[in-house]
Amino acid sequence: MGVRKGNGSESFVTLASERGRVHKRTLTVVIVSQILGGTGLAAGVSVGALLAEDMLGSEGLAGLPTGLFTLGSALAAYLIGRSTQRFGRRVGLAFGFIAGGLGALGVVVAAVIDSIPLLFLSLLIYGAGTATNLQARYAGSDLALPHRRGFGTSMAMVATTLGAVVGPNLIEPLGELAAAVGVPVLAGPFMLAAVAYGAAGIVLFIFLRPDPYLLAKRLAAASADNDPSTAHTSRLTIPRVGISAYVGATVMVLTQIVMVAIMTMTPIHMRAHHHGIAAVGLVIGFHIGAMWLPSLITGVLVDKLGRTPLVVASGVTLLTAGVVAATAPGDSLGMLILALVLLGIGWNFGLISGTALVVDATVPANRARTQGTIDVLIALSGAGGGAMSGVVMAGASYQVLALGGGILSLVLIPVLLWARRRSTP
Repeated sequence: MGVRKGNGSESFVTLASERGRVHKRTLTVVIVSQILGGTGLAAGVSVGALLAEDMLGSEGLAGLPTGLFTLGSALAAYLIGRSTQRFGRRVGLAFGFIAGGLGALGVVVAAVIDSIPLLFLSLLIYGAGTATNLQARYAGSDLALPHRRGFGTSMAMVATTLGAVVGPNLIEPLGELAAAVGVPVLAGPFMLAAVAYGAAGIVLFIFLRPDPYLLAKRLAAASADNDPSTAHTSRLTIPRVGISAYVGATVMVLTQIVMVAIMTMTPIHMRAHHHGIAAVGLVIGFHIGAMWLPSLITGVLVDKLGRTPLVVASGVTLLTAGVVAATAPGDSLGMLILALVLLGIGWNFGLISGTALVVDATVPANRARTQGTIDVLIALSGAGGGAMSGVVMAGASYQVLALGGGILSLVLIPVLLWARRRSTP
């Protein structure tokens, strides 16, 4: 992108005129990559726990795959945040997806040769795709105007829906394809993930130009040059993040723990009640659709109604999901679908409202680093929730796990009260 030489005003006007065009192009590229990324994401969610149970021979360790790939996503989130701060969104997001594809390929090889160490290592690397899928939502808000940040985030997320819903419903045919080529049935979805993640990375690397984050930084710098009262301080100091960033982080961490814990053990619970793999794929497909599809509406609600009402809605919806999952008969496919749909919607409310809170409280100079750090916390909380979910279910029951997760989500409300008290002069 060419920028005219001259005084600061001319540079700022030129950059500002490019903002809308680049934002539209960014959303288009991110949408394509997120469709592919959603397909790759669905593999680990759908059959990761079942594959681990088969290879490890223990229900108590079935939550380990979710713990491992979310732990890997924590490391990836940190690296992507740091690389974005220096090099922009394109490099970090592209290589994050490619790494996730290599991890998925490693899972397939581990299943074929029955290697537990390779399975663990590959799941860690596969987590890079999960982290990248989440980090891409920030690309949708880099160039969005303040009153459109919820919409920008939601557009990046809603695109994940197509791939994420289609992926679980391909479990059975992918299993048949895997068996036909000598690969264990449950490794079939990871074959698709390897291709999908790799393709998403290539799309971003080639087409995410100009880089939205780098342009946002240049806009902020040009704006500061036009304002003599702030130019000096903005050049010498990086502003501290606002209190709403901590609130947003807490919201996203809590919703991640609750969602991952219940979601991870649902396929195990279903198989114990004699549901087939196609039914598992159907339930998880509805769940992932509910995680991503409401994003377009959620983004508008966050912008129109504000962040706080959607945070409260997240806590209430997650509580309802936990109660429905805990009280649903094990053989009731409809009730399990309802519980997992509510679980996905509650997570969606929390993630988009939390993301908007973080963007509101940051500036381009500190945004990418802050976002990366928060996504590390989200990934670590997901790792803990996934790993502990198997232990809780083995030691107690799925019902205790679901109800406990729902009650935990209510912590969101005192967090909001604390933030309001802190922000009151």
